[in-house]
Amino acid sequence: MAKSASSINISRIALIIAAVLALGAVGVQIYRSMNGDSGAKAVASGIDSEQAPSVDEVIAGLEKKLQENPDDAESWRMLGWSYFETGKFAESATAMKRATTLDPDNPEYWSMLGEALVMASDGQQVPPDAAEAFRNALKHDAKDPRARYFLAVQKDIAGDHKGAIEDWFALLEDTPADAPYAADIRRVIGQVAENEGIDVAARLAKAAPAAPTGGITTDGPAVATAAIPGPSREEMKEAAALPPGQQEAMIANMVDGLDKRLQSNPKDANGWIMLIRSRMQLGQTVQAKQALQRGLDAFKNDGAEAKRIREAAAALGV
Repeated sequence: MAKSASSINISRIALIIAAVLALGAVGVQIYRSMNGDSGAKAVASGIDSEQAPSVDEVIAGLEKKLQENPDDAESWRMLGWSYFETGKFAESATAMKRATTLDPDNPEYWSMLGEALVMASDGQQVPPDAAEAFRNALKHDAKDPRARYFLAVQKDIAGDHKGAIEDWFALLEDTPADAPYAADIRRVIGQVAENEGIDVAARLAKAAPAAPTGGITTDGPAVATAAIPGPSREEMKEAAALPPGQQEAMIANMVDGLDKRLQSNPKDANGWIMLIRSRMQLGQTVQAKQALQRGLDAFKNDGAEAKRIREAAAALGV
């Protein structure tokens, strides 16, 4: 049975707002918690700089390294991640395909490939090749959060909203309480359920996440990032009524509106963190760094809030 245009738009909003803005943060946090930034540090060590390298410098270093050693799967993974962070999604997918060829049993490589393919597509679907990559990830790690999330998004877009919600609830139960993306999973469950007339309020209130992993030792990324609210019901409905090009423009306008609000009311730590996250996930890395500095300037006399902003920015890859 064909879906209505409004249903397609609502699912697409869940994909570009909930999935893109949330899972970008999922990816960054997974890399940091699982790998301790070892890949980035290894690349940085080969760059003559006394400061932490920019993403462009990391890319240049990796490209040079891979010319000398093209069979280094981990360097291809880092190159794919670096391309992703700069909004070069097709290039990211190409790098990740190479990584999966060299190490086909690595679930993270497959799920990263899937996310890059989603972002490199038209933004209205989880393409078949992306879904296949996510399924390959789950063959090697049935708990991979990125793969589980996007395969649920695929169900939602196909019209199986209840099935998608069930999958997201299962993912939420396996998500550590201190994971910065836990609130994002809750939010997408609530938004899709509301848009489709499915009552999940009581169940969502009772849903308990998994035990904290202890991987995050401060409340910066764990609390501040997770506390950021998503788009309102009115904003979701308004965006769903727009054609695809205008939907992206609306998202950009929402971010620019937040930026203007912070200019007049800078004493809003969560607002700065939301702006940093939004800029990063729109591929606006320069603006994200500027937002970080502006936020720190606003709280230069408040060490605790400055710390929260700094730690959340680090979790987001700034």
